[in-house]
Amino acid sequence: MDDWLIYLSGEIHTDWRDKIEAGARAAGLAVVFSGPVTDHAASDDCGVRILGGEETDFWKDHKGAKLNAIRTRTLIGAADIVVVRFGDKYKQWNAAFDAGYAAALNTPLIVMHDRALTHPLKEVDAAALAVAETPEQIVQILSYVISGDLAADGDE
Repeated sequence: MDDWLIYLSGEIHTDWRDKIEAGARAAGLAVVFSGPVTDHAASDDCGVRILGGEETDFWKDHKGAKLNAIRTRTLIGAADIVVVRFGDKYKQWNAAFDAGYAAALNTPLIVMHDRALTHPLKEVDAAALAVAETPEQIVQILSYVISGDLAADGDE
């Protein structure tokens, strides 16, 4: 099989993506990572910067969301696995939407969040094939499903 395509969705305020990518490199996994635009200002302003201004925030957000959806739908549609991280600081409706979209496409879904979010995310968790709490667990899952290597956690 060629490289596995892994889409990393979710909160943009911590370095969880970097940790997963570094762990996958260290494990020698044949993966290519993609994800949404993580520059918050660029993501918010892309529609009006490219297509022209709007008088209300609704239409500004509408334009930006549609342009971002081109990227998101294309990359999730091409992904072998979608990983969605929910942080505890902000309500990440876009992450929940990405998880639902991956589930609707029957793309394997891995969800990552703290235990405190288990109840509010119970429906998302139910759609996932794995629910993890740390980037290290995500790397271990990827290592196992890609190479069959259970010892990648460093314990053996």
